[in-house]
Amino acid sequence: MSKFVDKLHKLSKTPVSSIGFHAITPRAKSSPMLLIAGLAGTGVKSAKDIASVNVDAVLVLNGDFKKAGLKRMIKVLGDIPLGVVVNETDKDKIDELIDSGCDFVIFDMRTSVALLEREEIGKLLVIEPSIDKSLVRAAGTLDIDGVFINGGEGSFITVEQVLIYKHFGEILDKPLVVTLPSVITSAELSNLWKAGVDGIVVAPEQSIESLVKLREMIDNLPKEARHGKSKVVDVALPHYSGDIAVEEEEEGGEEEEI
Repeated sequence: MSKFVDKLHKLSKTPVSSIGFHAITPRAKSSPMLLIAGLAGTGVKSAKDIASVNVDAVLVLNGDFKKAGLKRMIKVLGDIPLGVVVNETDKDKIDELIDSGCDFVIFDMRTSVALLEREEIGKLLVIEPSIDKSLVRAAGTLDIDGVFINGGEGSFITVEQVLIYKHFGEILDKPLVVTLPSVITSAELSNLWKAGVDGIVVAPEQSIESLVKLREMIDNLPKEARHGKSKVVDVALPHYSGDIAVEEEEEGGEEEEI
């Protein structure tokens, strides 16, 4: 299974208070939101710099790359999953891309439907904010692991964007990943989290220092599950340490006199 998709799924499994008569061993809490570093190409130097930061994934935004370049990046990144934005509609080229070893792909509706059958890779579908609502609901029935929305090139998060993300999150029962402006504040990040955003893609021009700061902002987000997100509830049943005596009626006992 895709390592990136596995991280996305863990976001909706935040433990809550247990029900029962004794304490439950707490589960480890995952990050409240995934941090994805965007790259403009397959440069090994950029990959090495990113590998030194605690990011959850790396995404190549430029679809013009070679298979050999992807393989070099995967080796440099180690355990950090690598994804690519697919701009190809040719099935053979997509197969070559998947065979390179990348962990997940982001593709639009023009991509060959054959991609949906590939279970060895994570699949996120690009959804345009202006798409018809009926198509959004239909997208939720596809064999995809999440949806991707391009937030545009603005310098800040708008109210309209937050409303769109929240609306799509309510319609689709899929993880939501969005792109960020060049700079974001902790208040903007908090509003994205409340709107149901599960992962954010940072623009390629961001410095390593900016990524580190953004990681800290994410780690400071609330750890509890958001409204509308599923929770894992531990149920503890009563436990008795001693033997339970069971009184049995003796056969052939005397009948009660009336």
